[in-house]
Amino acid sequence: MNKFARLSLFAAAAIALTACGNKEEQPAGDASAAAEASAGAETVVKIGQVSPMTGPIAHLGKDNEFGAKLAIEDLNAEGVEIGGKKVKFELVSEDDQADPKIGTQVAQRLVDAGVVGVVGHLNSGTTIPASKIYSDAGIPQISPSATNPDYTKQGYKTTFRVIANDVQQGKALGEFAVDGLKAKKVAIIDDRTAYGQGLADEFEKAVKAKGSSVVKREFTTNTATDFNAILTSIKSSQPDVIFYGGMDAQAGPLAKQMQRLGIKAKLMGGDGWQTPEFVKLAGEASEGQYASSCGVPRDKMPGFAAFNDKFKAKFNTEVQIYAPYEYDAVRVLVDAMKRAGSTDPKTYLAEVGKTNYTGVTGQIAFDDKGDIKDGAVTVYQVKGGKWEVVSTVGGPAAAAAPASAAN
Repeated sequence: MNKFARLSLFAAAAIALTACGNKEEQPAGDASAAAEASAGAETVVKIGQVSPMTGPIAHLGKDNEFGAKLAIEDLNAEGVEIGGKKVKFELVSEDDQADPKIGTQVAQRLVDAGVVGVVGHLNSGTTIPASKIYSDAGIPQISPSATNPDYTKQGYKTTFRVIANDVQQGKALGEFAVDGLKAKKVAIIDDRTAYGQGLADEFEKAVKAKGSSVVKREFTTNTATDFNAILTSIKSSQPDVIFYGGMDAQAGPLAKQMQRLGIKAKLMGGDGWQTPEFVKLAGEASEGQYASSCGVPRDKMPGFAAFNDKFKAKFNTEVQIYAPYEYDAVRVLVDAMKRAGSTDPKTYLAEVGKTNYTGVTGQIAFDDKGDIKDGAVTVYQVKGGKWEVVSTVGGPAAAAAPASAAN
């Protein structure tokens, strides 16, 4: 062996001995501390949220997102453990622009991002097509706002909603128009979306079942703001009530144009425009108009007061409509994970259907389709620039105890 080879071997041996010596000198506590740090590390669990955060109803989409953000913040503050492991929740929020095509694109993006559950979408028109993507991936989906009955009629085991559907809402509105407002002649306008048209169809069925007539049935789009031609056509029929199936961004201008044309009929609609934004957009033309919302009045919600205080303090804005349902939907997913002892959708999905949870909005349990049991519908009227309760149909017989989630 030549001189240089021998020197190389000696150097290698010296390095090996030094390394061994360093290993032996490592304090025993360092290894155990590393193991403890590994064992105590938080598991990050992603929950998806989808709503339209740009476009004409972005105020409603942000309202939903704020509800989800507040739920995630509260859960993380509570230090949730699932299956013996500390969990940190992360919200992955997507904007579907209330567009069905974009809705399916962002749904796939959430699946690819590894979310274990989804709260959304806001609109029925985006919720329904997106639901197949979540179903194929085996990911639970809870909508806080999509009311079209077709959403839960598809037979997917992954679809749930925490509010009443349009069969219940349309029936309540139609019966109120005839029995409460004594309407003999009714005109109907809808925005041709899954939500607007679906609710209008159910309203029409209820009105006809009560013996009143539908004198006009017109349609527009969910981006229109000029309704003069439609209203001029309707005016000659002299309806007692005009029903609009759509959202507040259109209902506001519609009410103003009714007033300008001297139409005396009352305007009625559903939860899509039972919002502060409608009153703002319609101005004085909002006075005396009627709309419903799926759920009991806020003063009857067991956890709304505490939730509302947190919401306003955090986001410096008023609740529009769906934020408390969004908050509850997030917590229902996590409640199912806790009961299953797992954040894996394959494991905890079965527990979602067994939910019996007292949330901000009340008691939440699902039927075999994924619809909420005992869904309530409340009719409101604008008085003095504010929505006031007229009547409530359905819902639990008595309010549940206050929700600890909002305390």
